[in-house]
Amino acid sequence: MDFGGSVPELSDFEGRWRIARRIEDALAGATGLFDGIAMFTRVEAGLLYEEAGELRLPDQAGMRATRRYLWREAQGGVDVCFEDGSDFHHIDLGRNVVTAWHDCLPDLYEVSYNFSHWPDWRAIWRVRGPKKDYTLITDYRRHTRDEESP
Repeated sequence: MDFGGSVPELSDFEGRWRIARRIEDALAGATGLFDGIAMFTRVEAGLLYEEAGELRLPDQAGMRATRRYLWREAQGGVDVCFEDGSDFHHIDLGRNVVTAWHDCLPDLYEVSYNFSHWPDWRAIWRVRGPKKDYTLITDYRRHTRDEESP
Protein backbone atom coordinates (compact mmCIF):
# COMPACT_ATOMS: atom_id res chain seq x y z
CA MET A 1 0.00 0.00 0.00
CA ASP A 2 1.52 3.35 -1.00
CA PHE A 3 0.77 6.14 1.45
CA GLY A 4 2.27 8.83 -0.78
CA GLY A 5 4.36 10.22 2.07
CA SER A 6 1.64 9.87 4.70
CA VAL A 7 1.90 7.55 7.67
CA PRO A 8 -0.01 4.33 8.36
CA GLU A 9 -2.95 3.83 10.70
CA LEU A 10 -3.21 0.99 13.21
CA SER A 11 -5.34 -1.16 10.87
CA ASP A 12 -2.64 -0.94 8.17
CA PHE A 13 -0.35 -3.14 10.27
CA GLU A 14 -2.79 -6.05 10.31
CA GLY A 15 -1.39 -9.17 8.69
CA ARG A 16 1.89 -10.99 8.32
CA TRP A 17 5.33 -9.34 8.22
CA ARG A 18 8.77 -10.74 7.53
CA ILE A 19 11.26 -9.49 10.13
CA ALA A 20 15.05 -9.38 10.17
CA ARG A 21 16.79 -8.16 13.33
CA ARG A 22 20.42 -7.40 14.10
CA ILE A 23 21.45 -7.27 17.75
CA GLU A 24 24.59 -5.26 18.48
CA ASP A 25 25.75 -5.97 22.05
CA ALA A 26 28.39 -3.37 22.97
CA LEU A 27 29.21 -5.00 26.33
CA ALA A 28 29.84 -8.44 24.82
CA GLY A 29 31.33 -7.03 21.62
CA ALA A 30 29.11 -9.42 19.68
CA THR A 31 26.38 -9.41 17.04
CA GLY A 32 23.31 -11.65 17.04
CA LEU A 33 20.69 -12.16 14.35
CA PHE A 34 16.99 -12.94 14.41
CA ASP A 35 14.87 -13.92 11.40
CA GLY A 36 11.17 -14.54 11.71
CA ILE A 37 7.57 -13.58 11.16
CA ALA A 38 5.50 -10.95 12.96
CA MET A 39 1.74 -11.37 12.87
CA PHE A 40 -0.69 -8.55 13.71
CA THR A 41 -4.09 -10.10 14.43
CA ARG A 42 -7.31 -8.17 15.11
CA VAL A 43 -8.58 -8.66 18.68
CA GLU A 44 -11.24 -6.73 20.59
CA ALA A 45 -8.67 -4.45 22.24
CA GLY A 46 -6.72 -3.66 19.03
CA LEU A 47 -4.04 -5.72 17.32
CA LEU A 48 -2.18 -8.60 18.92
CA TYR A 49 1.47 -8.56 17.84
CA GLU A 50 3.14 -11.96 17.86
CA GLU A 51 6.61 -12.65 16.54
CA ALA A 52 8.41 -15.96 16.25
CA GLY A 53 11.62 -17.00 14.60
CA GLU A 54 15.18 -18.15 15.03
CA LEU A 55 17.67 -16.27 17.21
CA ARG A 56 21.34 -16.87 16.42
CA LEU A 57 23.96 -15.67 18.90
CA PRO A 58 27.73 -16.05 18.49
CA ASP A 59 29.09 -19.46 19.52
CA GLN A 60 25.60 -20.82 20.28
CA ALA A 61 23.17 -23.03 18.43
CA GLY A 62 20.18 -21.23 16.91
CA MET A 63 17.13 -21.14 19.17
CA ARG A 64 13.43 -20.40 18.77
CA ALA A 65 12.42 -16.98 20.13
CA THR A 66 8.99 -15.38 20.53
CA ARG A 67 7.40 -12.22 21.90
CA ARG A 68 3.91 -10.76 22.15
CA TYR A 69 2.50 -7.25 22.57
CA LEU A 70 -0.87 -5.57 22.27
CA TRP A 71 -1.16 -2.53 20.00
CA ARG A 72 -4.17 -0.37 20.91
CA GLU A 73 -5.52 2.66 19.08
CA ALA A 74 -4.89 5.80 21.12
CA GLN A 75 -5.13 9.52 20.60
CA GLY A 76 -2.46 10.47 18.09
CA GLY A 77 -1.36 6.93 17.36
CA VAL A 78 -0.87 3.61 19.09
CA ASP A 79 -0.27 2.53 22.66
CA VAL A 80 1.96 -0.52 22.73
CA CYS A 81 1.30 -2.67 25.78
CA PHE A 82 2.92 -5.73 27.25
CA GLU A 83 1.02 -8.98 26.90
CA ASP A 84 -0.54 -8.43 30.36
CA GLY A 85 -1.96 -5.06 29.21
CA SER A 86 0.49 -2.84 31.13
CA ASP A 87 1.89 0.21 29.33
CA PHE A 88 5.07 -0.10 27.31
CA HIS A 89 5.27 2.98 25.04
CA HIS A 90 3.32 5.20 22.63
CA ILE A 91 3.85 5.47 18.86
CA ASP A 92 2.85 8.80 17.34
CA LEU A 93 1.55 7.79 13.90
CA GLY A 94 1.32 11.43 12.86
CA ARG A 95 4.95 11.43 11.68
CA ASN A 96 7.13 9.23 9.50
CA VAL A 97 9.87 9.03 12.14
CA VAL A 98 9.05 8.97 15.83
CA THR A 99 10.92 8.21 19.06
CA ALA A 100 9.50 6.78 22.27
CA TRP A 101 10.93 5.70 25.63
CA HIS A 102 10.28 3.15 28.34
CA ASP A 103 11.91 3.40 31.76
CA CYS A 104 12.51 0.06 33.41
CA LEU A 105 14.82 1.20 36.18
CA PRO A 106 17.71 0.99 36.21
CA ASP A 107 17.53 0.59 32.42
CA LEU A 108 16.26 2.95 29.73
CA TYR A 109 14.71 1.65 26.50
CA GLU A 110 14.54 4.09 23.57
CA VAL A 111 12.89 3.19 20.27
CA SER A 112 12.85 5.02 16.98
CA TYR A 113 10.26 3.98 14.39
CA ASN A 114 10.78 4.90 10.75
CA PHE A 115 7.75 4.61 8.45
CA SER A 116 9.14 6.79 5.64
CA HIS A 117 9.43 3.80 3.23
CA TRP A 118 6.02 2.31 4.06
CA PRO A 119 5.01 -0.47 3.76
CA ASP A 120 8.59 -1.36 4.71
CA TRP A 121 9.44 0.04 8.12
CA ARG A 122 12.13 -0.12 10.79
CA ALA A 123 12.35 -0.06 14.57
CA ILE A 124 15.65 0.68 16.30
CA TRP A 125 15.87 -0.01 20.03
CA ARG A 126 18.71 1.37 22.15
CA VAL A 127 18.90 -0.19 25.60
CA ARG A 128 21.22 1.28 28.22
CA GLY A 129 21.73 0.44 31.87
CA PRO A 130 24.34 -0.65 34.38
CA LYS A 131 24.51 -4.15 32.85
CA LYS A 132 23.03 -3.47 29.39
CA ASP A 133 24.30 -1.68 26.30
CA TYR A 134 22.79 -3.00 23.10
CA THR A 135 20.99 -1.92 19.95
CA LEU A 136 18.30 -3.90 18.11
CA ILE A 137 17.67 -2.98 14.48
CA THR A 138 14.54 -4.61 13.09
CA ASP A 139 13.34 -4.33 9.50
CA TYR A 140 9.74 -5.23 8.61
CA ARG A 141 8.33 -5.97 5.19
CA ARG A 142 5.05 -7.53 4.11
CA HIS A 143 5.22 -11.31 3.99
CA THR A 144 4.12 -12.74 0.66
CA ARG A 145 2.41 -16.09 0.22
CA ASP A 146 5.31 -17.25 -1.95
CA GLU A 147 7.79 -16.97 0.94
CA GLU A 148 8.52 -19.76 3.37
CA SER A 149 8.11 -19.06 7.07
CA PRO A 150 11.14 -19.53 9.31
